[in-house]
Amino acid sequence: MKPPLLVLVACTLIIQAQEAFSGASALDQTIDDAIQAGTTPGAVVLIGHDGKILYRKAYGDRAIVPQRERMTPDTIFDAASLTKVIATTSCLMKLFDRGKLDIDQPVTKYLPEFQGGHSAITVRNLMTHFSGLRPDLTLEPPWTGYETGVRKALMEKPTAPPGAKFVYSDINFVLLAEIVHRLSGKMLSDFAREEVFQPLDMKDTRFLPPASEIPRIAPTEFDPAGGPPLRGVVDDPTARYMGGVAGDAGLFTTADDLAKFARMMLDRGVFLGKRLFTAEAVEKFTHSQSPPDQPIQRGLGWDIDSPFSKNRGELFPIGSYGHTGYTGTSIWIDPQSKSFVILLTNYIHPRKDKRSLRALRSRVATIAAASVGYTYQGYQH
Repeated sequence: MKPPLLVLVACTLIIQAQEAFSGASALDQTIDDAIQAGTTPGAVVLIGHDGKILYRKAYGDRAIVPQRERMTPDTIFDAASLTKVIATTSCLMKLFDRGKLDIDQPVTKYLPEFQGGHSAITVRNLMTHFSGLRPDLTLEPPWTGYETGVRKALMEKPTAPPGAKFVYSDINFVLLAEIVHRLSGKMLSDFAREEVFQPLDMKDTRFLPPASEIPRIAPTEFDPAGGPPLRGVVDDPTARYMGGVAGDAGLFTTADDLAKFARMMLDRGVFLGKRLFTAEAVEKFTHSQSPPDQPIQRGLGWDIDSPFSKNRGELFPIGSYGHTGYTGTSIWIDPQSKSFVILLTNYIHPRKDKRSLRALRSRVATIAAASVGYTYQGYQH
C-alpha cells in the first residue's frame, strides 16, 4: 500500500530542511564524539529558525541499563530545571497578564506567613535568583509531602540581603509555585496543563507521567533507595519528596513539545494564530530584570548571561535567553534571528560521575547560530 500523499509531502519537506541545514555534519560529529567519550548515552537535537524546523535528530541510546534502548526523536525527558521556565514562569506570566501578580510586591503579599510575615524579598528577587535564599532545602533526614516542602521554604532565612548577590536557588521556585497555587486555586501541574500545555498542543508534556509513557521516557540516575534507574519518577530529590510536583523540577517533555513553546515565545505570545500571552509580558519576562548594579543578567525565570548560560554558545547575542536542567536538558531562544536550539540528554544515566555538558551545550549552540547566519561580527541575515 502506498503512503498517503500528505505523508510523502511532509517527509519530503523534512528531508529538504535537513539537507539545507549547513551545520548537520558538524553537529553529528560533535554529538557522536560526546557519546564515544562517555559524556552522555544519547541526545535529541532540534533546531528551529524563522518558523521552520531546520534539524531534528536522535543520537545514541536513551537507556544503557538494565538494557540498551536506542534514542528516538520522540523520547520523553525529565526536564529538571526547565520546569522553572516552561511551567512555573509561564504560569506566573499568565497571572501577570491577568493582573493578579505584581513582581515588585513583597512575597508576603501572596504568602503572608513567609519568614514570619516580615521580609523585604520581592517576587522579582525570587524569579531572578537575587533573593539571598540558599540553593536548596535541607534533605536530611528525608521528608515527604508537598505541604511539608512549602512549609520548609516559607521558614527559610536568607543568607544575604535581597538584591545583594546571585544565588541560584530551587527554594525560590518552590515558593513561586505556591504563589501560582494560591492565586489560581490550582496546583502548578493543573494550571500549567490547562493554561499553557493544552493550548500549545504539548501532548507529551506533564508532571507525573502515566505508566503507559514509561517506555518512551529516558531514565536518569539509579534510585537512591536502591533498584534500577529512575524512569518516569522525577530525579530531583526536592521535587520527589514533594510528590513529583514542584516549581523547580518535575516536568517531563519532548523536543517537539519544547519547539512549540519556543515558536510561541518567538512569536511574542502567539501560537498558530491564537494568543496565549501579551507581547508585553513576553518582552518583560525575557529581558534583564537583575538589580542594575549586578553583572549577571537574568530575566524573570529565564537566563540571559550568567554562569549557567553556556548553552548560549559563542555567537548568540546578549538579549537571547534560555535555561538548562540538571538531567542534561537545555533550550536557547534568540529573538533577533528567530531561532531556537533544543538539546535534550540524560547524561546522568545511569550515574552522573564527574561528567559535564558545558562544552557540548556550547558547541551545539555555536554550530546552530552559525548555521542561521551568525558570525563573530554579528548576525548576517
